[in-house]
Amino acid sequence: MINPLTANHIEIIDEQSNFIIVNKPPGIGFHDEENQQGFFNQVKSVLSLDELYPVHRLDKMTSGLIIFAKNKIAASQFQQLFESRNIEKYYLAICDKKPSKKQGLIKGDMEKSRRGTWKLLRSQNNPAISQFFSYGLTQGKRLFIVKPYTGKTHQIRVALNSLGSPILGDPNYYSSSCSDRGYLHAFALRFELNEQKYQYINSPTIGKEYTSEVTSKTLSDLLTPWTLAWPKLNINP
Repeated sequence: MINPLTANHIEIIDEQSNFIIVNKPPGIGFHDEENQQGFFNQVKSVLSLDELYPVHRLDKMTSGLIIFAKNKIAASQFQQLFESRNIEKYYLAICDKKPSKKQGLIKGDMEKSRRGTWKLLRSQNNPAISQFFSYGLTQGKRLFIVKPYTGKTHQIRVALNSLGSPILGDPNYYSSSCSDRGYLHAFALRFELNEQKYQYINSPTIGKEYTSEVTSKTLSDLLTPWTLAWPKLNINP
């Protein structure tokens, strides 16, 4: 079995026979870059695993829960779960600009924009779909909990930017902000695999805005995000 807390900042949240759940720190790319080993290869190397398969990814600025399959069969099973939208994901973000609405649905096609960014369109041909609630903090900041139903590139970052509330510290969509990190965190996962149900919660521990007293108090009411009053959506094909 893998030690729950390993060297080199690789934190294992859970280990099962077919997969592991890892807490990714912010500021580390998923894939290798010129002068830095990517998070996937860090996990594989530090844990001395001969076989490991990525089944989804997180952006460089994003921290939190990520799943790695330990064999090809499990990787295929997770791929099917993601494709059929049978893995519930919940993210936390902090913004310091007033959104055009405080909760609801964000839905639209995404199109490449400038310098590696994306923008949300009004068209609905193959839309990115997210629901969210938000909560007031202090000094005009808001905590968002976002439930994405699709897995488009930069989906949550683009969705909140479309509301006029780019994520604090986001280098792509809010370059003028000055912050100690990009405030997007993969907070919770829930799914069923091989007739067994799994659920994970991982509150952020890095970033002064995440660890402030007012944010911590707000988060204490969100520790079972699947029980929030999410409106039902019929989006499966």
